[in-house]
Amino acid sequence: MTGRNTALYYDPLFLGHDTLDHIESAARVQKSIELLETSGVADRMARPACRDATEEELLRVHAARHIERMRHVAADGPVLLLPDTVANTGTYAAARRAAGACVAAAEAVWRGEFESAYCLIRPPGHHAVAAMPMGFCFFNNVAIAAAHARAALGIERVAIVDIDIHHGNGTQDAFYEDGSVLYISTHQYPYYPGTGHWRETGAGAGTGATLNVPLPGGCGDAEYGLVFDDLVEPALRRFRPGLVLVSAGYDAHHADPIDGAEMRLSCAGYASLIRRLKVVAGEVCEGRMVVALEGGYNLTALSWAVRNSCEVLLGEEPSPDPIGPAPPRTAPDITALVAAIRDLHRL
Repeated sequence: MTGRNTALYYDPLFLGHDTLDHIESAARVQKSIELLETSGVADRMARPACRDATEEELLRVHAARHIERMRHVAADGPVLLLPDTVANTGTYAAARRAAGACVAAAEAVWRGEFESAYCLIRPPGHHAVAAMPMGFCFFNNVAIAAAHARAALGIERVAIVDIDIHHGNGTQDAFYEDGSVLYISTHQYPYYPGTGHWRETGAGAGTGATLNVPLPGGCGDAEYGLVFDDLVEPALRRFRPGLVLVSAGYDAHHADPIDGAEMRLSCAGYASLIRRLKVVAGEVCEGRMVVALEGGYNLTALSWAVRNSCEVLLGEEPSPDPIGPAPPRTAPDITALVAAIRDLHRL
């Protein structure tokens, strides 16, 4: 391994996805990159160039008609594709570059150029399904990287861990019948998009390779720690992937403003989850891990959680954030849920 062992993938092109006054705004990555640079964290990371995803790479997950629609849909200015999803003249370029950044990161980590990588990208991806955008997402960045890892890099098993507050329905759909990709999701339930029940475990050859952890609102650092102890880490160790991909949504932070969000993770809690995944990746796949941004809409919480995640990837202690832990509150008891999922998956 040469140079810095952790890479940061970021491109100003992501700012060109202009969502007007939408909560998924360019300020999300702008504030995050500014904190990484002013704090010196970015200086300690390699800064490889991002690239566009190729047509072939996109087609492994998305229908040709969807790619073509995205190429032309916003040519004349702002378009409301769905009640919650805005496209603009820069959306297609940003979405293609975001997917390409994840593919490039997976390639570089697999080749041993870096041990791990953080993709500070937008638009997010995990809701995008084969034939349409959904939930602020246009191309499914992490799914495209996973499909590329299997088809082009020859990695036998790939794991995706999704820690966004929302279930990654698009990612689940992409690999629901594929036993070579383990999809694990921790998410608030019931909540948008309505998928991700714990009995959704895959189908056909993929039976058992989808592990959903639908959590009640009010879960915080301790509850997520239990889930990782009893479910996420054992599943990863048993599966032994050659590459770990992380859909890092920071909207489960207790200060996140998105409608309906009731989770109570802190920046330190998020850093702990990334550290746990880094440790397991070190055990099963020589540390090969790529983290890609999904949600997160409180700009202070988001930028500090991103900073802390990068610090963990660098092997550093995460810096104390200015928001701190969630205010005290009685947490839900999830022991029965965790036990049921553990029994179902025989963990």
